[in-house]
Amino acid sequence: MTARMDKRFRDLKAEGRPALVTYFMGGDPDFDTSLAIMKALPEAGADVIELGMPFSDPMADGPAIQLAGQRALKAGQTLVKTLDLARRFREADQATPIVMMGYYNPIYIYGVERFLDDALAAGIDGLIVVDLPPEMDDELCIPARKRDINFIRLATPTTDDKRLPTVLNNTSGFVYYVSMNGITGSALPDPSRVAGAVQRLKSHTDLPICVGFGVKTAEHARLIGSSADGVVVGTAIVNQVALSLDKNDRATADTVQAVVTLVKGLASGVRTARLAAAE
Repeated sequence: MTARMDKRFRDLKAEGRPALVTYFMGGDPDFDTSLAIMKALPEAGADVIELGMPFSDPMADGPAIQLAGQRALKAGQTLVKTLDLARRFREADQATPIVMMGYYNPIYIYGVERFLDDALAAGIDGLIVVDLPPEMDDELCIPARKRDINFIRLATPTTDDKRLPTVLNNTSGFVYYVSMNGITGSALPDPSRVAGAVQRLKSHTDLPICVGFGVKTAEHARLIGSSADGVVVGTAIVNQVALSLDKNDRATADTVQAVVTLVKGLASGVRTARLAAAE
């Protein structure tokens, strides 16, 4: 729901700090382990959860997230099961916003109306569908907004002032600024350039600006969070899962804790960042 997302960002602005937005792949390395990871994220310091929908052809993702999707699919993860992760999470947590992130193909096959009804029932607050441009808003964005589900758009360094209004039209929840060109998991961008980009976006919208791609450490989170309304971390979390698995890609006793340890560190970074807008 848009209300849950809006409340979270209002509360964080009042605290004077950016959000920590954490991505993990639904079903990686298996359903039960990924549910345990999801349940552990808020206590570790995550403010918003991005729930990855595994897909066989993830064109915008780097190797780590591609492999996570492959592990999830191999373990039998489906869109129904990914929605069930959210539903099970909501049994104990009604406050943390959940954004499903992925590609349009699985949603299209599932059926848009059915998917949106089921997503709303599961407690989904927003969608990031990276291969649906604004020109295709009638496909999913408009129907989602009618159900009070945020449709979150990506902006990039190549999204110029002429294109931005089109990108921002019908966007809600927050704007996800992809801080560099390329695939997920790249190197950290120059924080000063990120600050300039955030200010440019803020001149076009009142929505929170969350910055992702390349954030791996507490220091990265602090640097990016000094200017952004949120810091998005995905590849680093997915890598922690991968590194904890056994030689057959099965979860070990360390898998959930490895993610918790990383997220706690990242959370300490965003908690020491200070938003210029809040000062």
